[in-house]
Amino acid sequence: MNQKDIRLDLLRKIEKNPQYSQRELAKEMGVSLGKVNYCMKKLIEKGWIKLINFSRSSNKLGYSYLLTAKGIEEKSRLTFSFLKRKIIEYEILKVEIDNLKKESTKIHTQKPF
Repeated sequence: MNQKDIRLDLLRKIEKNPQYSQRELAKEMGVSLGKVNYCMKKLIEKGWIKLINFSRSSNKLGYSYLLTAKGIEEKSRLTFSFLKRKIIEYEILKVEIDNLKKESTKIHTQKPF
């Protein structure tokens, strides 16, 4: 998973559930907690998400993440880039599958010596 994909995944998950803990995000995404922590700090620095602390909460883990307008814009940009890349990969796979089908049919119809 590259950096752009991790950022997109984080932004999508935070938008869906602002109360995710970093540990839950790491587990769900299949990356280390340190990686999520590092990425979250960078997203906050860039102004794409805000960290909201519920200081009156009896739960010391009373944090929530909020996607900012810049974060929503970045999520859209990353989504478009991701989709563009996947369409290219799909087209390449389609050609490869067609070639394999032709090759398979040719081998199957050949008569043994």
